[in-house]
Amino acid sequence: MFPIQNEMARRTFLRRGGLGTIALTSLFRANDSAAAASLGSGGLHHRPRIKRVIHLYMAGGPSHLETFDYKPEMAKYDGQPMPQSLTDGQPIAQLQGKTLKVMAPQHPFARHGQSGLWMSSVFKHTASLADDMCVIKSMHTEQINHDPAHTFFNTGTAISGRPSMGAWVMYGLGAETQELPGFIVLTSEGGGQSQPISSRQWHSGFLPSRYQGVQMHATGNPVHYVGNPTGVGPRQQREVVDAVSRINSLRNQELDDPEIATRISGYEMAFRMQTSVPELTDMSGEPEHIVKMYGCTPGDGSFGSNCLLARRLAERGVRFIQLYHRGWDHHGGVKNGVAKTASLVDQGTAALVNDLKQRGMLEDTLIVWGGEFGRTPMAQGSGRDHHINGFSLWMAGGGVKAGSSYGATDEFGYNAVENKVHVRDFHATMLHLLGIDHNRFSYKFQGLDFRLTGVEPAHVIHDILNT
Repeated sequence: MFPIQNEMARRTFLRRGGLGTIALTSLFRANDSAAAASLGSGGLHHRPRIKRVIHLYMAGGPSHLETFDYKPEMAKYDGQPMPQSLTDGQPIAQLQGKTLKVMAPQHPFARHGQSGLWMSSVFKHTASLADDMCVIKSMHTEQINHDPAHTFFNTGTAISGRPSMGAWVMYGLGAETQELPGFIVLTSEGGGQSQPISSRQWHSGFLPSRYQGVQMHATGNPVHYVGNPTGVGPRQQREVVDAVSRINSLRNQELDDPEIATRISGYEMAFRMQTSVPELTDMSGEPEHIVKMYGCTPGDGSFGSNCLLARRLAERGVRFIQLYHRGWDHHGGVKNGVAKTASLVDQGTAALVNDLKQRGMLEDTLIVWGGEFGRTPMAQGSGRDHHINGFSLWMAGGGVKAGSSYGATDEFGYNAVENKVHVRDFHATMLHLLGIDHNRFSYKFQGLDFRLTGVEPAHVIHDILNT
């Protein structure tokens, strides 16, 4: 709920008919300020390390054994039965009832950078980031199938309808830009099975709907239904927006419904996006060497193009950006599949980090790279099955210990055994970097105080953060 004095001021303002650009922008900012003020003095619980998050979401479950978790000892067990002590009674997806045999890592690993981080040979460009990255090798999660695992990673629970982490961040901190949505999602695909991604992964759940993510399309019209109909110019559209807003404000005086305020600000945002989106997606002014660095044709729908667009979004104040690449599901042909999928994301990933770094933006940006779970050390024919007990992700940017690794799995890459990191711990750490104490950050719904990190214990991973 917003403070009473803010609500009274807003009602008075609307009754006086100030519903043009200035009025609605003020309303938009007032709502953000009120939500941020609920965090504590100054709108934050402590000094933030970062302003924004860019989540490079490798949908489908990248195999940690072919990417970042070096397990040379597995070669001598290749083709042999997995130890029953590891697998008995454990959740297994499509290998249930099958003979479980070890599959050794399919690609060679090497050390990179002054830090000596181990990385698979499939990452020819990402290898250059070794001294910027913190690789967490002990991630674990609770959901073994794709859709609930995505839901769990994004919302902290497998129960559909809860707010996504991007929506939580927007609710807590508000937007830095008034010209674009503060939470934007882009998708690309290729290299493996392209599992569908539901829009509920970036939904606001029970939070006001103005905090949900907006999907931008990599090809064609970036945002549907924003353009004016044929024959309608900016002046006419401005009159329509103002007229609709006046009607909505009259209704809001009676109901005081936050969703009506959302609708008003939504119309205003759509009007502003008619100018901001074409400017955002017009990459003709990008220097040739920058486009070449990303290895893409701008607007071609590739992950590299989305990475370039993510940098432009970050420059314009978008706070939470998710880039889904659907193509990491390798139940068969994991060797060639991982190599192919990695080749589609490798150059764009490295370019984005290096581009932010050379612009002085990496220091206040958190980059996250990883999927919803990992893959089994057991073979599924020539592929690997879903795996939740141990997998890898990496982070880079503000506040994160560069050139480091944290945690470990056992010699088979089956269980996280050292410094285990739950998805909730990741959420707590991300919020901490943004200046938010996850234990004190909640939203009351149906009589309960909900948190992104839920009611189970969650811990900030201080050991991966710079002091």
